[in-house]
Amino acid sequence: MKVLFWDFGTGAAGDMLAGALLGLLETEERATVVATLKGLGLPGVAVACEEGASHGLAGLHFSVRVHGEEEDMVRGGGRHDHGHGGHGHVHRTLAEVLDLLAGLPLDAAVKADVAAVYRLLAEAEGKVHGATPGEVHFHEVGMLDAIVDIAATCLLMARIAPDQVVATPVQVGSGTVRCAHGILPVPAPATALLLQGIPAYGGEIAGELCTPTGAALLRHFVQAFGPMPPMRTERIGIGLGTRDIGRPSAVRAFLGESVKLASRKEPSR
Repeated sequence: MKVLFWDFGTGAAGDMLAGALLGLLETEERATVVATLKGLGLPGVAVACEEGASHGLAGLHFSVRVHGEEEDMVRGGGRHDHGHGGHGHVHRTLAEVLDLLAGLPLDAAVKADVAAVYRLLAEAEGKVHGATPGEVHFHEVGMLDAIVDIAATCLLMARIAPDQVVATPVQVGSGTVRCAHGILPVPAPATALLLQGIPAYGGEIAGELCTPTGAALLRHFVQAFGPMPPMRTERIGIGLGTRDIGRPSAVRAFLGESVKLASRKEPSR
């Protein structure tokens, strides 16, 4: 059985998940996926995947620029990816976002995953603001940024096709984070809602480590939480964050085959 194991020890953000999954692919296959993402036809969007390092740990940095700007590099391990982020003047409703997703040049199953994850975001944002998902308005830059992160992760999950997805509990960070609606406690309200029922902890690292997009993606894909299961690891992918947290800021993905541990026989008497 093919197992994908996620290490969320320094949080989870959409760009970090995508970078880690890209790291599981061979160079040519990785380039094909990035080319597919560049060809989504989203207005003003530029996608890149570059090698880098965080406190000595090498990995991949997956980045999205919308109209020449990248989302605020101030949140936790990744980007400011609230659906209602403070950039841009164009707003979209959930219905408009779903119409945009329906037109993406992706397989139907991948588009269904992308739409499901974005609905999770909309539902969480709606509950936070006392509105229905359909009443939530998304700023263009944050919306497009999140769509690419989500599309990249969903496309890669379909390509890798694990039989089982397991992850560590999620470190969410501590303290506060500045968002479009002011200074909020960590985890931010939408993230907290998305993580309901999921093992998470604060830790001593200040700032937001788990973003709403990261929380929505892991909620959609992860089937179980706990330590690494017995598995024969074949590939390791590392998706780097952008914030200096005094240690490697990364999501790690381990892909391999599950193994059965031999039971210890009781000594004969």
